[in-house]
Amino acid sequence: MIATRTHIKVSLGYFLLAALLGVLLRTFVVAPMPINYRFIVHTHSHIALLGWVYIALATLLYHLFLDKQGLDRKYRRIFWFTQICLLGMLLSFPFQGYALFSIIFSTLFLLASYWFSAFFIKYAPQSFKGTKAYSCVKYALWFMIGSSVGPWCLGVIMTVLGPESIWYRLAIYFYLHFQYNGWMILALMGLFFYLLEQLQINISTKTFRYFFLTTVLGIILSFFLSTLWTGPSKIYYVLGGLGAVLQLIGFGILINICLGNRMVLKSALSQLQLNVLKLVAFLLLVKMILQWLTAWPYFANLAAAVLDFTIGYLHWTFLGVISIGLFFFLEFFGLIKLSKMAITLYLGGFLLTETLIFYRGMAAWLGWPLFEDYSIFLASGSILIPLAVLLIFWQSKGNLVKSRA
Repeated sequence: MIATRTHIKVSLGYFLLAALLGVLLRTFVVAPMPINYRFIVHTHSHIALLGWVYIALATLLYHLFLDKQGLDRKYRRIFWFTQICLLGMLLSFPFQGYALFSIIFSTLFLLASYWFSAFFIKYAPQSFKGTKAYSCVKYALWFMIGSSVGPWCLGVIMTVLGPESIWYRLAIYFYLHFQYNGWMILALMGLFFYLLEQLQINISTKTFRYFFLTTVLGIILSFFLSTLWTGPSKIYYVLGGLGAVLQLIGFGILINICLGNRMVLKSALSQLQLNVLKLVAFLLLVKMILQWLTAWPYFANLAAAVLDFTIGYLHWTFLGVISIGLFFFLEFFGLIKLSKMAITLYLGGFLLTETLIFYRGMAAWLGWPLFEDYSIFLASGSILIPLAVLLIFWQSKGNLVKSRA
C-alpha cells in the first residue's frame, strides 16, 4: 500500500520550506543577506505551487480514487520522478534563477504532471467516472495541462520578443490563472463533491449542470481579466467581467447546495471542520468579488499600477482559499490532525500579513504614510505561518483517525 500520510508529510515539508523562504524574503528587506532576492522568489513560488499544492492534491486524488486499484508500483514511479524534478528545481533556482538546469527540471515537472493526469484518467474506476466529483477533477486536470501552454511559450517569447514583451507577462498570467482557478480550485470543488457524495447527499443533474457550466465557462472567460493591464478594447473587459459573474453564480449554486443539506454536513463534520469549511467559503467569496472588481477599468488600472494589490490577491488565493481548503480535506479524510491552535496560529499569520500587504497597497494608492518598522512587522507576522505548519506536523505524528476514503 502507498504510504499516503507519508506523501502528505512530504507535501507539508515543501510548504514549510516555501513558508521559510517567504520569511527569508521579507527579512531580506530588513537585514540584507548575501542571496539573490529574485532567485529566491522563483524558488519560493515553484516549491509552494508545485511542491505543497500539487503533491497534496495528487496524493488526495490517488488516495480517494485509485488507492484500491492495485496501482502502487505505477504510482510510485510517478511520485518519485516528480520528487526528482522538485529537488532539481530546489537545488538550481536559488543559485541560477531561470537558467539551463532550472528550466530542464521545470520542463520535466510538466511532463510528470502530464504523466499523472493520464494515469489518473486511465485508471479511475468506472464507478467513479459517472460521478459529479470526477467531472470536476477531470476538467481540473485538463486545466492544469492547458496552463502549461504558458511555460512552453516562454522560451520562444524570450528568444524572439524578449522578456520586456507584453507576451512574456501574458504567458505567465495564463499559467497562473489556470493553475489557481482551473486546476487547484476546481480540484478542491471536485473533492467537495466527493465528500457530498460520500455523505449520500443527492444533487440533481440539472443543478450540477448549471454549477459546472457556469464555473468552467467562468474560469475560461475570467482569464481576460489578466490581460486588462495591456489596455485592450472594451470587449475584453466585458468577457472578463462575464467570467467573474459566472464564477460567482457557480459559487452561489454550491452554497445553496450546502445550505439545503446543512443538517447532514453538521452531523458529519466536527465543529472545527465546519468552521474551517465556512472560512474557506468566505475567503473564496472575497476572492471572487475582488476578481469581479478588476473587470471595471478603474480597478483594473489600479491593480496593474499597485503591485501590492496583485501580491495580496495571489496570497489571499494561495495561502487562504487553496491552502486552508487543503487543510480541511486532509483533516476530514484523516491524513493530518488539524487543531484549533494550529489553524488559529496559521490564520494569525495569514491575516496579519495580508492586512499589511493590502495596507501598503492602499498607502501607495491614497498617499498614506507607512508606519515605522513596517517591514519588521511584516517579516515577524510571516513567521507564524511556518510555525503553524510545524505544529500540524507535530500533532499529526503517530496514528490518525481512520481514513474516510
